[in-house]
Amino acid sequence: MFDTNYYCLVAGLREYSLDGGAKGFDPHAILDEILRELTPRDLRAVRLLYGYYDCKNLIALRAGSPAHDPLGNFARERLKEETEHPRLLPHAIGLVLAAYARPDGEEAEEVDTSRPFEQALFEAYYGLCAASPSRFLREWSDFDRTLRNVAAATTARAAGRPVDGHVVGNDDVTEQLRRSSASDFGLRGELPYIDAVIAAVNDESNLLEKEHKIDRIRWQQAVDLAAEDYFNVNAVLSYLVRINLVARWTQLDEARGRAMLGRLLRELDGKELINNK
Repeated sequence: MFDTNYYCLVAGLREYSLDGGAKGFDPHAILDEILRELTPRDLRAVRLLYGYYDCKNLIALRAGSPAHDPLGNFARERLKEETEHPRLLPHAIGLVLAAYARPDGEEAEEVDTSRPFEQALFEAYYGLCAASPSRFLREWSDFDRTLRNVAAATTARAAGRPVDGHVVGNDDVTEQLRRSSASDFGLRGELPYIDAVIAAVNDESNLLEKEHKIDRIRWQQAVDLAAEDYFNVNAVLSYLVRINLVARWTQLDEARGRAMLGRLLRELDGKELINNK
């Protein structure tokens, strides 16, 4: 199947940066403009990209937290309805919800409910991305999961905690993070960014600065993954990843940084996965 090219759409998109000002920045208006132009197939890829925030919001709902990331596909009340009667969420996500809601039900036969809910939910999400027709979405989600796993494993190790409960997936890299005692988890030759992530986690006492360094790695990877895609959906997805990073940094301040630190400490106590960023 040939890719649809979005010449006018991509040419008209305003560029932003993590370090520049974002006066008048409205990620929802940008997304709405883009969604109006996409084919149904490409629209599904974009919705799946934003499914990460739905997972965050589902975890918050289950924990009884009022937190809700507005970048998700569903408003809080609509998502709450989905937790009770999944209809619009992807089947794999709905299956995890049902399995944990009814541990004795049929759904639990297909989901390992002995694991933390967060771990099962994100594994289902990343599995959906891995099966996406979108090359960018497959490669981006694999990168993002691995980067989060590296940061989580480094943080857990520094705190003297087991790595296993803080990483998502069963691929070779994730197993290496679980098993290796090497300073770079034996992955320096496989992950070119691992030293930068480990240094940011270990050396940066300012949590916001640490997050900024890691997001710069995400930004560059989003650019690189679509380096040869100029007007197709991969270029659009790359742009939206960067828009979401800018959106995150328009909300962060010193107070939010302190809240992030508190959450990090709770995560290391095993109350929630480090991947829930």
